[in-house]
Amino acid sequence: MSGHVLATLALAEVRLRMRRASTMVALLAVVALSWAMIADPAGGEALLVFNKARVLYTSSALALGSATLGAVLFGLGGFYLVRGRMSEDVRSGIGGVIGTTPVGSGVFLTGRWLGCVAYLGALVAAFMLTMLVLHALRGDGPIEPLVYLQTYVLLLLPMVFFAASCAILFDSWAPLMGKGGDLLFFVLWVAQLVLMTQGASSELPALMVFDFSGLAVAVAAVQGFVSGADFSIGSSKFDPALTPVTLPSLLWSARMMALRGASSLIAILPLLPAWWLFHRYSPDRVKPGRARVRRSPLALLNAALRPLAALAAPLLGLAARLPGVAGQVLADIALTFIIAPSALPVLLLCAGAALFAPSAALPAVVMAGVAFWGILVSDMSTRDFAADTEDMTGVVGGGVARRYLRQYAASVLLGLMFMGPVALRWSPAQPVRALALVAGVACLAALASLFGRCSRSARLFLSLFLFGLYVALNATRAPMLDAVGFNGAANLHSAGMYALVGALALAGGYLWNASRPQR
Repeated sequence: MSGHVLATLALAEVRLRMRRASTMVALLAVVALSWAMIADPAGGEALLVFNKARVLYTSSALALGSATLGAVLFGLGGFYLVRGRMSEDVRSGIGGVIGTTPVGSGVFLTGRWLGCVAYLGALVAAFMLTMLVLHALRGDGPIEPLVYLQTYVLLLLPMVFFAASCAILFDSWAPLMGKGGDLLFFVLWVAQLVLMTQGASSELPALMVFDFSGLAVAVAAVQGFVSGADFSIGSSKFDPALTPVTLPSLLWSARMMALRGASSLIAILPLLPAWWLFHRYSPDRVKPGRARVRRSPLALLNAALRPLAALAAPLLGLAARLPGVAGQVLADIALTFIIAPSALPVLLLCAGAALFAPSAALPAVVMAGVAFWGILVSDMSTRDFAADTEDMTGVVGGGVARRYLRQYAASVLLGLMFMGPVALRWSPAQPVRALALVAGVACLAALASLFGRCSRSARLFLSLFLFGLYVALNATRAPMLDAVGFNGAANLHSAGMYALVGALALAGGYLWNASRPQR
């Protein structure tokens, strides 16, 4: 009986997720990111480089490199993609029905977990198929599907289990259902990457069972083959005069496979506290809408600073007197400050630092500003949906399409309010850097609006934004990763690329909204 219920719950979860537009967006993002992560050797860079010699793109090399990068992506993005279902249950009212069914909490949570794992597994499968296509175009040697399958299972399965388990745990406990839980998982994800540095050798300590990302195991597998070699994983320059290196098909020792098996089992353990803490949609433990939001740390901060929201109230009066789009955009900005009054002191700090801090400190100001701004505007295009006011705001002058444009414009203006003063200071001496900052803000705002509107959730953009921010903080010399110029690596080409991506995202979002006039 339980097996039948589990299968039903898991299948329902997968079907529900697969029918959403957000799944298509996520798939396209996975395909685009996976393709962009694997450098073309013709450009002088390779995925794996040993002592400045590139590693041939055989099945083992492409599988190892892509799965390693995929573990970083799915470890963070996977959590945000599968989390939030219980909040939707509460918001839609179906949670109360689920809570009164005779299905046990353990069976229900396990069924949801299986559905999450199957959904993420489908995305990983799409990621692997993309690599097989890339192998056919850029690879060296025959395609070996079993080598890909073995590597992906060993490296990505524990990460998928951990992301799904944490998503179930965070959804089951009311204090972690909001943005506070999102930020806490990001901290856990970064801490896990730091753990990798403790096992960066061919000898893996038992502590590596907590390395759910598998990065330490991947490093150890490579070092076991080329002991003492200087190597890098990711896009790195190589010397074309050196003889390329070939990795063997089998890289995994029995100990490595045992560690990954143990990691998979440990990754399931968050389900135990989830079962104990599960609110079961009880009105006493989790309430619709704003009750759960108030309990997150960020929401608590906003609640503590609520008196500051009065400073933004005059903007609403001014917005009412301004005609057309200008008034609507100003109203959205005022509403953002009223919802998140913590943005007001942060804005003053950023503006003050941008005006008076020495030039050497400006990159740090931009880093802090873009991080706060990205989180602030991540839900701007979804808050009408979350508040069940889409139908009402959709009939305001200009309809759904103009609402999309004005929310995008409000996001851009907020970004310029946080980081514009820095762009002004950079513009005389570093005009390209200032241009990159403006283009990056416009592009990120367009992606936040597009992803939020298509997926009806802020988490798709938030996960990719935090992932990109983390990568940019660690890859300081790559122009294409320096979206807003805080690394000083951005150039005209990268700024133009971000401007183009932003324009395409804005046009795509506008057409998407214009084709759906009822909401």
